[in-house]
Amino acid sequence: MAASRLPPGALSLKQFLRRQQVLQLYRRILRAIREVPAEADRRYLRDWAREEFRRNKDATEE
Repeated sequence: MAASRLPPGALSLKQFLRRQQVLQLYRRILRAIREVPAEADRRYLRDWAREEFRRNKDATEE
């Protein structure tokens, strides 16, 4: 059987698509946070979103 042309750490198609969905969600959340009128609330929500995504960065569907 022929060796794969992909580098050893390459994502599968399913992983790649899921990653794109997660990044799209993250960007939509950050854009929505920009609409919050109070600066303190925006800062709190931005920090919360960042921390939640960082905390779950290794989560998988499996």
